[in-house]
Amino acid sequence: MNTSKDKLSRYMDAGFPILMYNTYDEPNAVNILTNLGDSRTVIQWSEIGMIVNESDANDITLDSMLQFLVSTGGEDLNYSLIILKDIRHHIDNPKVIGLLKYIAQLITTGRVEECTLVLLGENIELPIELEPFVTIIDEDAVKPNEIALCIEQFCNEQDIPVDNILKGKLVNAFRGLSKYEIENILALSYADDGEITSNDLELVLEQKKQIVKKSGVLEMIALDETMNDIGGLEVLKEWIQNKAKIYKDIDAAKAFGVDMPKGVLIAGIPGCGKSLSAKATAKLFNTPLLRLDMGRIMGKYVGESEQNMRKAIKIAEDISPCVLWIDEIEKAFSGVSGGSSTGDITNRLLGSFLTWLQEKKSQVFVIMTANDVNKLPAELIRKGRLDEVFFVEFPNNKEREQIFKIHLEKRRPTDLANIDLDKIVSKTDGYSGADIEGVVKDAIELAFTSERNVVTTEDIIKSIDNTHSLKVIMSKSIDDMIKIYKEKKFKNASK
Repeated sequence: MNTSKDKLSRYMDAGFPILMYNTYDEPNAVNILTNLGDSRTVIQWSEIGMIVNESDANDITLDSMLQFLVSTGGEDLNYSLIILKDIRHHIDNPKVIGLLKYIAQLITTGRVEECTLVLLGENIELPIELEPFVTIIDEDAVKPNEIALCIEQFCNEQDIPVDNILKGKLVNAFRGLSKYEIENILALSYADDGEITSNDLELVLEQKKQIVKKSGVLEMIALDETMNDIGGLEVLKEWIQNKAKIYKDIDAAKAFGVDMPKGVLIAGIPGCGKSLSAKATAKLFNTPLLRLDMGRIMGKYVGESEQNMRKAIKIAEDISPCVLWIDEIEKAFSGVSGGSSTGDITNRLLGSFLTWLQEKKSQVFVIMTANDVNKLPAELIRKGRLDEVFFVEFPNNKEREQIFKIHLEKRRPTDLANIDLDKIVSKTDGYSGADIEGVVKDAIELAFTSERNVVTTEDIIKSIDNTHSLKVIMSKSIDDMIKIYKEKKFKNASK
C-alpha cells in the first residue's frame, strides 16, 4: 500500500525533518499521527497553546515554544513528534522560519534523534527558505469501503437499520467528504427524525454543496436538465451518450483496452446549448457537476493561484466520479502569451492544468466551454489533451422546431397543437436557443396579461418581431467565429 498514512510512517522512520500534511480533517490527522508516534513524546501546538501528550494546554506562542525546545541544544527534541496546527498565519514570521529551519538542520545532521515536525493545514504556502526541508503529503480521500464502515458504525451506535441499497446511495453521496464531515451530516440527518432513510439524501447533498462551496473555487451545480432538454446538437449528444456507457462500466471498459475519458471542449455561439450540455452530461453520467470558477482561482498573493488550482483538482478527484465544468475558459487562459506577471501566473496555471489533464487517471470528466476560441492557447485544444473539440452554431430549421417544442411543452403543453411551428421556425433564422426560449416566455406573458386562456401563433410572432436575435446584434463577430471553428476543424455538434 502507498496510502498517506504509509507515507507519514515511512518518512518519520527515515528521519525526514518536516512533513506538511495537507488535510481537511484535522481531528483524524492528529489521531493518525499520535498513533504513529506512540513511542515518542507528542507535542501539539495550536492557537490555544501547547499540549504535551495528554496534558492541559499551556498558553504559549509558537515562536516561544520553538525557542524553548531548542534552548537546551535540542535535547528536548529527542524522540518527539511535533504537530503544528493553525500555522497558516505564522509561517511567514521570520523568527518562526528561522527556528523551524534550525530544528530541521539539527535533525538532518543527526544532532537530534527521532524527531519529526508535522505542519497540518490545507495547502499552506511555504516560505522559500523552508522548501528544502519540507516533504508534502496529501491526505487520501476517504475510500468507498471506509465511508460504508462509517455509515454502519453510526447506525449500529444509534441502533437504527440501513439496507444495502440506501447504504450504496449514501456512499456515493458522501464521496469527497472527510470522515468528520460524514459523521456530522449523519448526526444531522438522525437528529431530524431519529432514523436514516432515502429522504435524507437531499439533506446530504445540500450539506455537501455547502462544503464544496466553502472551498472558494468550486460550486456544486443542481442537475435539473437532461439530454431531452437539448434541442438539436445530435452529433454532440450521441458522442456524450457513448462516453456515458464507458463511465457507467469503467472497469469493463478499461479491461477491454478503452482509455479513461478525459473530456471535451464545446465552443461556439452564446446561448446555443454549451452550458446546458454540461449540465445534461452530468445528469446522464449520474455524477455530481462541479463548476470551476477561474476568477476565484486567480489569487492576489504569490503562489496563491497555483495553490487554488491544486485545491480544486484535489476536491474534484476526491469526489470523482464527477464532471468538472470550466465555463468561458478563454477568460482564464487568454493572457498566456503575455510577458507580464499576470501572464507568468497564467502560464504556470495552464502548465499545471495541462499536465494533470494529460496524466489524470481519476474519473473526472472535464467539460470546457468557450465563446471565443481565438483567445485560447493552441496547446489546450490539441488532440490528446481532450477527447474531442466541438463547435455549436445557430440551430437549423429542424433544431429550432425541437427547441420551440421543448419550451412550449415545458410551459404550455396544451397549446402546442394549436401553434403553427413551420411559420414560427421560418421567422427565426439566426436565433439562438436562448433567443427562442425568451420568445416563448414573452409570448406566454403576453397571452396572460391579455387575459386569454391560450397562447397562439400570433403571440409568438409578436414576440419574435420584438426580439433582436444574436445574429443581428453580433453579425460580424459571429461570422468570424464560425470561420475560425471551421478552419481549426472543430467537429460540428449538429448533423
